[in-house]
Amino acid sequence: MQLSLGYSPCPNDCFIFYGLAHKKVADDLDWRVVLADVEELNQRAVRADLDVTKLSFHAYGQVSGRYVMLSSGAALGRAVGPLIVTREPLADLAGRRVATPGGLTTATLLLALSQPEPVELIELRYDRIMPAVASGEVDAGLIIHESRFTFADYGLCNHLDLGEWWEAETGLPIPLGGIAARRSLGVELLSHIEAAVRDSLAFARSYPEQTEPYVAQHAQEMAHVVRQQHIDLYVNDFSSNLGQLGRKAVRALLAKAKERGLAPDVEGALFVSDLENEAEA
Repeated sequence: MQLSLGYSPCPNDCFIFYGLAHKKVADDLDWRVVLADVEELNQRAVRADLDVTKLSFHAYGQVSGRYVMLSSGAALGRAVGPLIVTREPLADLAGRRVATPGGLTTATLLLALSQPEPVELIELRYDRIMPAVASGEVDAGLIIHESRFTFADYGLCNHLDLGEWWEAETGLPIPLGGIAARRSLGVELLSHIEAAVRDSLAFARSYPEQTEPYVAQHAQEMAHVVRQQHIDLYVNDFSSNLGQLGRKAVRALLAKAKERGLAPDVEGALFVSDLENEAEA
């Protein structure tokens, strides 16, 4: 049985999934790998195109009827949040044109939650946002991924760190994206996939030199030091296992989104561990 697996070409995802994609772990699983920008993966999840996929936790609120979240492979932590950047300091963003990396990204949800006044959202692919801000095409930009390490190269300043804002509001680590799988795969296979993702990360940590060419290939022109900063920031203990604290953070994000009318009720159990508990009951 072949399963489709979607993740982004970002260093953290390529690092985590190298072992699975190259059959270094769980070689009984046959994968058709799809590499795509996170917002494209979000949209594909809405269409239920993929069996297993990286997606924004914001997007999960839209697709929970068909997908359940794994507790491995996630991007979640402290001091890892998206940044709002501008060309020059601004008192506020009310009425401003703000470039975002996609309507279903967690970054865009956090922007909406953090702003007391509406802003005009302009969707751009994440790597086009900083040039758009620098050129004056937009007033501000919502940046994700490795852009937090390079925005100063464009002469931009940090208007708001949404990770710091979230942590001040909730006291919780910030949940950015996770791995979802079709509920229809069944608890036994879902549990196996969750363990396989965890094993793939463990392999990458044990043999980082094997992952480097794959990470570099898909990161394209990103410098090695930036690739490593990206991995060091977004791959952490939560990536191996969200645990109770990580799952609490995800639930808090989805609850706040629902309160503001930005996401529907989540349908069914959120995590594979919830399904396992139901099966044992």
